[in-house]
Amino acid sequence: MQRNLILRHKVMHAARNYLAGANFLEIETPILNKSTPEGARDYLVPSRVYPGSFYALPQSPQIFKQLLMVAGMDRYYQIARCFRDEDLRADRQPEFTQIDLEMSFVNQQDVMQTAEGLIRAMFLDGYGIELADTFPHITYAEAMERYGLDRPDLRFALEHVDITPLMKQVEFKVFREPADNGGLVKVLRIPGGGSLSRKQIDDYTAFVAIYGAKGLAWIKVNDVNDLAGGLQSPIVKFIPENVLKQILAACDAESGDLLFFGAGESKVVNDSLGHLRVKIGHDLGLVRPGDHRFVWVVDFPMFGWNSDEKRLEALHHPFTAPLPEDMALLDAEPLAMRSQAYDLVWNGTEIGGGSIRIHDRATQSRVFSALGISEAEAESKFGFLLEALQYGAPPHGGLAFGLDRVLSLMVGAESIRDVIAFPKTQKAADLMCEAPSEVNDLQLRELGLRRRVTAGA
Repeated sequence: MQRNLILRHKVMHAARNYLAGANFLEIETPILNKSTPEGARDYLVPSRVYPGSFYALPQSPQIFKQLLMVAGMDRYYQIARCFRDEDLRADRQPEFTQIDLEMSFVNQQDVMQTAEGLIRAMFLDGYGIELADTFPHITYAEAMERYGLDRPDLRFALEHVDITPLMKQVEFKVFREPADNGGLVKVLRIPGGGSLSRKQIDDYTAFVAIYGAKGLAWIKVNDVNDLAGGLQSPIVKFIPENVLKQILAACDAESGDLLFFGAGESKVVNDSLGHLRVKIGHDLGLVRPGDHRFVWVVDFPMFGWNSDEKRLEALHHPFTAPLPEDMALLDAEPLAMRSQAYDLVWNGTEIGGGSIRIHDRATQSRVFSALGISEAEAESKFGFLLEALQYGAPPHGGLAFGLDRVLSLMVGAESIRDVIAFPKTQKAADLMCEAPSEVNDLQLRELGLRRRVTAGA
């Protein structure tokens, strides 16, 4: 733990040195703010001076750093404490730290170049590892097509092959129905996987069920040149020989390979085969120790669809700028829009992300409207930002790295708690200080609050 905290100091020191050398100003932004309708659940703090009103602890300094750009502070950074009241897991804490930056008069490439320089400095000066001179870029659409996840692990070459159009030629319902009804059929080739036992295949079938898959079809390619007798699988008899031939060609199958198939709703197929790809890559020893693979994922969708609330939601956040060429789709086909958002992925884990921001009031108001935020609500929640944009804002963008996540990956920790001094448990409790704790009735009265006693308590 001492070594981890010393590393944390070195990495933070390296980040500060790099950003100061690049003419960034370290500016602190408020901790007590107001609650907003987007994002995770806020931590609320009741106000004594304004009874019935509440502050919210910041989930990020997002709006403040945009206002700093309007104010002419062209290069801002902060090692910022952030708070989210959400269900916890190994890579989440109720309070966490991010290295946050924003820049004016920049495009997407400018921000990514600065971020690359920052992460290289953190690795070299803080961790003693020299990274590659350039990081590759991949679009969100390509990442989903080839790897099934928007955070691809590039340390091994296993890739998905989309065979959906081909499956419209077969009568096998498991494949034909999703192909005809807007679903997805993919195949994942495992070189040399024909040696896997039936128990191992059954274990992988149970694994993909975690992600909603109803099964995992497979074909062992014992002899790629013998379609009649060289393919071993319960599904071979349902697929015409000419289609089998095209499947083998599409994924460059060779004798001794194993093919896994996913079929169904697109998200389920991508999630299940995407995570299966990662698991198999580790199980087969395809990951080399000390291999650091970074990749930028760009051109994320502007919006997602909230099926529970039957509305659009911002995939990144509502201040992200769309690609200019997609702006015409906002009214007619918003789900087809792409944004100027970008994530940096390290060995299959997203460690930071950002975007070019909307810098004019008209566009921001239109995006709020598309998200179901009324003019009155937008004025109530974000009026100060809209007013600032109306006065004039420079084109600007930024990015934040999750410091705790980066450090936990550096040291190989299973949880970010291992790189945080005095962390909370997965139930958001501090066992040493016994926080959270009850407060007395006098304190509650000063805040205009009282306890609610439930029946049977």
